[in-house]
Amino acid sequence: MLSNSLIELDRAHLIHPVSSYRSHEATGVRVLKSGKGATLTDVSGRQLLDGFAGLWCVNAGYGQDSIVEAALRQLRELPYATGYFGLGSDPAIRLAARLAELAPGDLNHVYFTLGGSDAVDSTIRFIRYYYHAKGRPQKDQFISVESGYHGSSTAGSGLTALPAFHAGFGVPYSWQHKIPSHYAYRNPVGSHPQAIIAASVAALRAKIAELGAERVAAFYVEPIQGSGGVLVPPPSWMKAMHAVCKEHDILFVADEVITGFGRVGPLFACEEDDVVPDLMTTAKGLTSGYVPMGAVLMSDRVYNTIADGAGKAAIGHGYTYSAHPVSAAVGLACLDLYENGLLENGRKAGCRLMEGLRALADHPLVGDVRGRGMLAAIELVTDKERKTPLPAEADPARRIFDRAWDNGLVIRAFCPGRARLCAAALLHGCGHRRHHRADKDYAGPDAGR
Repeated sequence: MLSNSLIELDRAHLIHPVSSYRSHEATGVRVLKSGKGATLTDVSGRQLLDGFAGLWCVNAGYGQDSIVEAALRQLRELPYATGYFGLGSDPAIRLAARLAELAPGDLNHVYFTLGGSDAVDSTIRFIRYYYHAKGRPQKDQFISVESGYHGSSTAGSGLTALPAFHAGFGVPYSWQHKIPSHYAYRNPVGSHPQAIIAASVAALRAKIAELGAERVAAFYVEPIQGSGGVLVPPPSWMKAMHAVCKEHDILFVADEVITGFGRVGPLFACEEDDVVPDLMTTAKGLTSGYVPMGAVLMSDRVYNTIADGAGKAAIGHGYTYSAHPVSAAVGLACLDLYENGLLENGRKAGCRLMEGLRALADHPLVGDVRGRGMLAAIELVTDKERKTPLPAEADPARRIFDRAWDNGLVIRAFCPGRARLCAAALLHGCGHRRHHRADKDYAGPDAGR
């Protein structure tokens, strides 16, 4: 009765993110009750391996007592503190200082948000202010990469380059532009790393020339394109794109909302790419999803330009819950875990994950296996030579998700573009692992089952 009641209440009242409202009403919700380590338990008592770490966010795994205790201590002592009026709290100040110490290069200034989408949105406002402060307000054009994801806020959704986030919303805006993805598996120039890098550099240069370097404000990129299909660029791709931006006085924004906090190995993926961005966005693993929080890390140059431009005037950007003390206390507890073993454990588990997934490469439905660390995907096809995607009319994403669920595994099965389907798999930093049977024979449209 409890389960049925929750399903009906959900159907009647709760709006779910990125879902077909009518389809969800018809199928009903799957209610989760508890989690421990990498394992979830639903209201019926069924246990599942959470292969997607919540939503690419529960990096430390469920049920970490030190995180829960940190939140409880802060709730009892000071459950809220505004950052307005020159006020602050101990955990927020300490977390900002610690992030600045751990971040690459001169990313020494931290603005806290509630998550990744409003972190990206905040960068847009900061960048606009930066160029106004420099007396160059005409630099107002923004470039991002096809298949990229930069949140679903009003402005950020236009930087995102996935059809579902544009349809019906009137985005992207006229000041938001795209260049082709580095997507190796289906890249027109082939899969050779240097060819892909050269093509991307040429595309960025061409877009800058089209818009005029004097107009281009910033370039946004994920170190690995997550929601676009876990698209991993060749080594040195980020560095090459960063060099082009530096040459043309364009701010380079690294979106590490997914890749940050050990998801792909180091604390921040930029370290591995040897790139120091002008601004960097983070969220998800910052608090391991236990409470909402995101952050914008800002370089000395950007911060000082904004600060000097404003002088004694207030910079009119702020959120009620920015630098929330409970979220900050959780963030500090998560950093303790990452630095005291979880990062190293994640590196080892990432090697094991990729080794296991690559063992599936000979399966007749597997077109591509890709990833880095604990961020990975399998792209499914019906013809390996032609790279033919599974037929959309067969609803493969839902069927594959359901089949995995029936076998005790939560994954993300999705069509990031119209031409392909990916089954994204990544585990928690705790490195738990189970084995699940996979069908060996393709049986037509129902193969996802």
